Amino acid sequence: MPILSAFLCGLMFGAGLVVSGLTDTARVLGFLDVLAIMKGGWDPTLAIVMAAALIVSIPGFALARRRGRPVLADVAAWPTRTGIDRPLIVGAMLFGAGWGLVGLCPGPAITNLATLSPPVLLFVTAMMAGMAAHALWRRRVHHLASLAAADG
Repeated sequence: MPILSAFLCGLMFGAGLVVSGLTDTARVLGFLDVLAIMKGGWDPTLAIVMAAALIVSIPGFALARRRGRPVLADVAAWPTRTGIDRPLIVGAMLFGAGWGLVGLCPGPAITNLATLSPPVLLFVTAMMAGMAAHALWRRRVHHLASLAAADG
């Protein structure tokens, strides 16, 4: 059941990305180009999408918190970290840079894989390589920290 519910949630999420226009890189780049406001070339449609998402999700999260136990899981997996640290800031900057350069972030990129577009395939390959490099780097940092702790 968890795999089926995860699949259906992912399918609904991907459909929402397509319907909202978040998989259209030209539309995303048109929205992110705030300098075009003065020239009349800015595309505000994604701001409406984001506002609608907030209107739906805020009450949804409030209801989910009051409910306590999820419908299809034993426990809710709410985030426990609330601090803003350097990894969060660096990650946000990398996310924003990737989104701003090509108009894709991970969700729409994975959804766009269905198009078999070479730029999308390249983006997803680069994204996966970056994730793998980050995992290797984190493992090395943890390994070096454990060696230092053992010596000290």
